[in-house]
Amino acid sequence: MDYKDYYEALGVKRSANEKEIKAAFRKAARKYHPDINTEPDAEAKFKEVNEAYEVLKDPERRAAYDQLGQEPAQGQGQYRPPPDWDSGYSFSESGPRSDADFSDFFETLFRRGSGPTGGMGGGRGSDSHGKIDITLEDAYRGAERTLSFRSPVPGPNGTVTMQDRKIAVRVPKGITQGQHIRLAGQGVPGPGGAGDLFLEVSFAPHPLYRPEGKDLYINLPITPWEAALGGHVVMPTPDGQVDLSIPKNARSGQKLRLKGKGLPGAPAGNIYATLKIVNPDATTQEARAFFEKMAKEMPFDPRAHFGGIGK
Repeated sequence: MDYKDYYEALGVKRSANEKEIKAAFRKAARKYHPDINTEPDAEAKFKEVNEAYEVLKDPERRAAYDQLGQEPAQGQGQYRPPPDWDSGYSFSESGPRSDADFSDFFETLFRRGSGPTGGMGGGRGSDSHGKIDITLEDAYRGAERTLSFRSPVPGPNGTVTMQDRKIAVRVPKGITQGQHIRLAGQGVPGPGGAGDLFLEVSFAPHPLYRPEGKDLYINLPITPWEAALGGHVVMPTPDGQVDLSIPKNARSGQKLRLKGKGLPGAPAGNIYATLKIVNPDATTQEARAFFEKMAKEMPFDPRAHFGGIGK
């Protein structure tokens, strides 16, 4: 069967959150709806978008799909999922569908009722969903956290009570914001076994870095002389300090890349440092005299490119 990249179908990153996925689906569905778009491939695109959303909107299906990995390299033949990739998952159906609605890829992976993991049978408890806040450093190095929460527990007479629980959570190294951590058997208990607990990862605000997928962005202040002369500055990263080379005649807004220094992965993300030239305050007589000397001996007009515009 052919591999389906559901993130590409919706035009979102693999780290996209629920809100971004829903917005992308609505936009794509309007674009390719056969009643609006008369292009020959509009109907096929519309079905592809619907199939992608059917998977990515559901935390359980999305977590299982992410576990598959990405499309194999060209020349390796038809895609085959790894053995036991869906072990422990139990996908719920959202209603009857015709065979033409979904691709063979979807039907093979997610259509229940066949195979050792088919169906919800036996009164399996429902899945639970929640969020876990972690730091950027947790995602960079991996971490162990203890999560305290309240969850519904059915009693022998059918009544449901809320009970306080604590559970150990392993934060995998390189996880990105919006991804889910699946804790098998930690959902709502049932006669046929407990459901699973899916935790959506959220990053606490970082004082320096802004994450986007596995890439990290930082605004890096430099002095006017560092910008003019070039040199080296020490810059903090989640994995410790690094020595960053500033090119001569650097400009404010210029972006420098530290390849492979972002969140770990295959491949690892990058760090992008955007330079921001910061002038010192001329608060003393000596400082003012220094700037006045520069103005006389280094004539420079940053607005020379304006020319005679506006005259």
